[in-house]
Amino acid sequence: MFIINNLISVYTLYFLYGLAFLFLGASIALKDMKASNLKISTSLWFLSLFGFTHGSHEWIELFLLSTRLQYSHNEIYNIKTFGLIIVGISFLFLLLFGLSLIFSINKNKYIKWLKPCAIALFILMLLYFFKFGSNNQDLNFFTLANNILRKTYGFVGSLVTSYGLILYSKEVKKISIPVSKYFLYAGIGFCFYGIFAGLVQSHVQIWPSSIPVEFFRGACAVLITAFLFKALNIFDIHTRKKLEQQIKNQAQSEKMSSLGLLSAGVAHEINSPLTNASLNMQMLRSQFNATLDDEKIQKKLDAVDRNIERASIIAKELLQFSQTQEAMLYPMDINQVLDSAIAQLKNKLSRFKVVRLQENLPEVKLNPAKLEQVFLNVINNSIEAMENSGELLIKTSQVKDKVQILISDHGTGIAQKNLAKVFDPFFTTKETKNGTGLGLSICHGIIEQHGGTITLKNHKWGGVDTTINLPIP
Repeated sequence: MFIINNLISVYTLYFLYGLAFLFLGASIALKDMKASNLKISTSLWFLSLFGFTHGSHEWIELFLLSTRLQYSHNEIYNIKTFGLIIVGISFLFLLLFGLSLIFSINKNKYIKWLKPCAIALFILMLLYFFKFGSNNQDLNFFTLANNILRKTYGFVGSLVTSYGLILYSKEVKKISIPVSKYFLYAGIGFCFYGIFAGLVQSHVQIWPSSIPVEFFRGACAVLITAFLFKALNIFDIHTRKKLEQQIKNQAQSEKMSSLGLLSAGVAHEINSPLTNASLNMQMLRSQFNATLDDEKIQKKLDAVDRNIERASIIAKELLQFSQTQEAMLYPMDINQVLDSAIAQLKNKLSRFKVVRLQENLPEVKLNPAKLEQVFLNVINNSIEAMENSGELLIKTSQVKDKVQILISDHGTGIAQKNLAKVFDPFFTTKETKNGTGLGLSICHGIIEQHGGTITLKNHKWGGVDTTINLPIP
């Protein structure tokens, strides 16, 4: 311990301590976060300001320690006043960062109101300090005021930030597990920093090792900066994943466009002969109806009619799939559209237990005819998956800034290997005579026109959850 105390002077400790936080502030300030929609991006600037102000305060302390004898009482008083303001503001920024981060994760309205309360209380505290300090010009006043700020805003701000970073580390696990660990370690580092910088007074030696507390503060600062510097790679990872998704979406868009043109051409080409075949069948029936008593011939003609009708339906689906024009959207209650779709399927749904849960929802911009088609398709798929019995849950709710529609069945589910293909055109697990594989692809296109998302996921008790999210204007 003697070696540490002699090799690491108090001047070196303050220099490295301040440098670590200044580096943290610069690392955040130089990170490009403009295009990011990560939750932490809206609050990181508070942490950057904390780094700059707190690092500056430590260097002010270093300046005072090294030049104290060169200045008069009044000059030292003014420098300490400036230092007190800086350290107080730095801890305020730290507290605001923690509160902003926690609010971005759980949107608790009470946390939102804590920020202006913290700022108001801080201003009142500073006004009291300066009124008290200006009356006696006693330099010991600054030690008292500094300790009060550290034990309130310093300690609380560190703990709140620690909790926020630990909470956020769980949020980013789906993006990157290593980055998630760095946020966790930084959160733990702030917890220890809160103890050493908030509860333990400056220039105190930690018993029984007799190492100055500034050593532990500096060590925490270096570790926090190192972990957060690594954690900030989340923005690069997120940007790369967004770019990969954009490239994938572009390729999918070009693929769908090409398929749409091909489908439109095929549909138009087969529509004419189908219409001609249908007319000729009607003429044959009307012309020979009286003489066609043979049951076998009647069955064959009926089979021809059915196949012409099926081919016509396929042609209609191909045309619908190829239509890419924007739908006209109107403000409307999503529950009305869903109720209309359920009413049309009343007979089919009579064999099942239907659980309908709904909230009073704000209106969303939608095309009722197209959206009704989506609901009909999804519910029909659930009916077919459940065969003759089962429970169908249809739930509507508001989730943040979106209206969410959940259609959950107790059917056979979808093979895991097929989940990624369900929206591909012409992909189907049904028999050829029962589907063309265009239904969900058309649904996906309609939901995209509404600016929403549609996802399918197997749930653990069997069956599929179809979740549709539509933005609230």
